[in-house]
Amino acid sequence: MSIESGSQSVNLEQLAAPEPDGERYGAIWSAHTERLGNGELSVAGVPLSRLAAECGTPTFVLDSADARSRARTWKHAMDEACAPLAGADVYYAGKAFLSKQFARWMVAEGLHIDTASEGELRTVLAAGIPGSACGLHGNNKSRAEIELALETGVAHIVIDSLDELDFVEKIAAERGVQAPVYLRLTTGVHAGGHEFIATAHEDQKFGLSISTGVAREAMKRAAAAPHLNLIGLHSHIGSQIASVDGFAAAAAIVLAERAWAGEQGIALPEIDLGGGYGVRYTSADPVPPTPHMFAQELAAAVAEHVRRSGLPAPRVSIEPGRSIVAPAMLMLYSVGTVKDVAIDSGKRTYVSVDGGMSDNIRPALYEADYTAALANRVSTAELRRARVVGKHCESGDIVVRNVALPADIHRGDLLAVPAVGAYGYAMASNYNMLTKPAVVAVDDGRITQMLRRQSVDDLLAYDLG
Repeated sequence: MSIESGSQSVNLEQLAAPEPDGERYGAIWSAHTERLGNGELSVAGVPLSRLAAECGTPTFVLDSADARSRARTWKHAMDEACAPLAGADVYYAGKAFLSKQFARWMVAEGLHIDTASEGELRTVLAAGIPGSACGLHGNNKSRAEIELALETGVAHIVIDSLDELDFVEKIAAERGVQAPVYLRLTTGVHAGGHEFIATAHEDQKFGLSISTGVAREAMKRAAAAPHLNLIGLHSHIGSQIASVDGFAAAAAIVLAERAWAGEQGIALPEIDLGGGYGVRYTSADPVPPTPHMFAQELAAAVAEHVRRSGLPAPRVSIEPGRSIVAPAMLMLYSVGTVKDVAIDSGKRTYVSVDGGMSDNIRPALYEADYTAALANRVSTAELRRARVVGKHCESGDIVVRNVALPADIHRGDLLAVPAVGAYGYAMASNYNMLTKPAVVAVDDGRITQMLRRQSVDDLLAYDLG
């Protein structure tokens, strides 16, 4: 496992000058992150020492212009690639990170929002966004979620099982409406960085199996159901995918099912090829394909399907989330306890910060790797092997497993961990009764609070004892 440099050397490769329109998909830090002349890190014109003084730590720091640029790049790539077909839609995967303002920014850039719960859907609606700009996912949708989707006119409900197909038909019949639905197919294509986030193999909770014939049964039943409007097929093969090959293979399988449906007289005007587009968390990670590369590959698969089947081209949608928000956000921590621990190869410096697994569970859950950098100054001290850990009562409470940090790092320093926008705040918890951090957006020297920091009083308010 490589050791990431977290000192001034981060200024070289990872803090490169911003490139136009968000085409920095190999970058670990956001487009407007730089190291100032006095040695401290700054994001979008805001020195991180100023941000810590005004907002406290730990705090999620969003480079809002970078996130919007990445969304815009996906939209442009899909529009260009699918222009010869029937067009394209990009659904931002709200599960990665969601707030009312962030949803507004995504829609302003031409995206729709993919939601996976009542809470996510209500957040988008509360932002003033119509249901028609939303999709609803989930393997076990409640009656309340389905009713809300029908009431607000969502673009589609993604059906995940035969049981759910009957459930949605029943609720739509009670209301005297037709529910617009996709069917989520299990293609058998397995892609992604960890078994827990690979979602297209058979032995897992999502989707209608193609190999067992359940997918085709679902197509026939949905097409015949009087209160379902079957408009498309859906596929999602995993997360943190750094190659176009898996997407191309899954697209070909789903499109073959669309061709079969056409032979049965079932018209499917749309197809959703999911998300899972990867990013880099450390310099050891492969550079992922650009949105343009993914879009061209997907469009080519659809064009070949149209040529072979003779069917009209479908409208194509995708669901990027991580690739839009992950590199656009960093976590700013304050350093507390620093101590050296003897290990077989010498010693390791343990750097404790004022957060941990409650604001980034991915290292503990998926063994995900991150890097870190000293944020408030540049040090000329030698680099030491370090491990950044949190303050929770768990030995697995690790933020960055291996990183090179200056030997003189000490209590009160600031530490920045990049690429936390996806699933950091979204999966945050109150373990050990820690409060969830604030989320702030920075742009052109301004700090805007998006989600306020929880207080202990907030936690006590839930306790009715």
